[in-house]
Amino acid sequence: MDWRSAIQAASRNGDYGRVVELCRQERRLTQRQLGDAIGLSQSAISRLEKRGAGGAYDMALLGRAAAHLNIPAGLVGLAGAPAGSAVERREFLGGVAAAAAAPVLAALPAQPETGQPAALRLGTAAYRRLDGSTPSRDLADAVRSHIQLIQRLSVGGDRARLAAVGSEAASFAGWLAWDMGDHGSARSWYGQAINSARTAKNSLLAAYQIGSLAQFEAHAGNAAQALNLVGKARTVQAEEAPAIADAWLTSVESLAHAAGGDRERADQALDRSRKLALRLDRAHTPPWPWVFTFDESKVAAVRVTCGARLGLSDWVLSADTQALATGHTKQRALLMLDIAAGHLAAGRIDGAFAIADRALDIGLTYRSGRIVERARALRRTLTTTTPPRVVRDFDDRLHDVYL
Repeated sequence: MDWRSAIQAASRNGDYGRVVELCRQERRLTQRQLGDAIGLSQSAISRLEKRGAGGAYDMALLGRAAAHLNIPAGLVGLAGAPAGSAVERREFLGGVAAAAAAPVLAALPAQPETGQPAALRLGTAAYRRLDGSTPSRDLADAVRSHIQLIQRLSVGGDRARLAAVGSEAASFAGWLAWDMGDHGSARSWYGQAINSARTAKNSLLAAYQIGSLAQFEAHAGNAAQALNLVGKARTVQAEEAPAIADAWLTSVESLAHAAGGDRERADQALDRSRKLALRLDRAHTPPWPWVFTFDESKVAAVRVTCGARLGLSDWVLSADTQALATGHTKQRALLMLDIAAGHLAAGRIDGAFAIADRALDIGLTYRSGRIVERARALRRTLTTTTPPRVVRDFDDRLHDVYL
């Protein structure tokens, strides 16, 4: 039996673990490599693959594995094309259909979701996947059209479920606007995401969107507003919130304290977030299907950013290596600029601007207004009448940027 036939047979029989196993082997990944990529242990992957036909699958875990391996959702019983449809190798290894089942789709509902909401949610996931390799300016129009489609389908449709999907898409539009340096539009989109989550009557989704706006305001330097929003998010999510939500919100709180110049409270929040992250069971999925897992490396990244805001080189340089293991290229460029700020605070001017120059390369490649503005902010922190050559070269590059 060839590869395609084996996939079809396993899918028809309901042996979705075997589908995952065959695709993993085709991608030449070990169980441990797949587990590390999606935040699960090797034993969890083994149990998933050996569940068998008709087994009681955890759809969230199955969805995470299928998403990373670019398996069309219908082949693992989640949504989309019927299991008996033709299977071509390219459907797994490339193309828009593969992008729709992306690693950012870290979890799926406890029950298979079908119909318009499922298709639209996968569309949002596809655009999120492209964010890691595509300029936001090239995605923005398509995402706005996607949101308009969701809004049109909401009229007379399943209003609550479509409102939740619309909230996720609006939040992503806010992220894109932020990356383009359009703070006014970013706030507007995040506000729409919050309102849509409330329409959906999904308290956890509303808490996440409020927390996302708090994160934006913290990075914008609006400490009081960010702290107020963190408090609202905690109130909205109430007692049923999973531990991972608390760990993430606490990291956002640390950013808000850093924005306000409060080192002690920022440190306390970082410590709480780290302890919560260390206690998380990696086999548990994130509560939000459109985000990555949250772990201690994410806390390290937040510590780097807090240290950069507070001018604490020891915070930055003690966590820089672990922090750079997180996020996609544009996110790492922002971390590189925070690391450059740490070097600058330590008096290492040449090293700081060598790092900043590499980050600026990424910003220009992706036409990211956020990265370029962060580079300009870093440059403003150095006040000298005789800057060294590396700084003068950096200035020349910045002066020629028009985004």
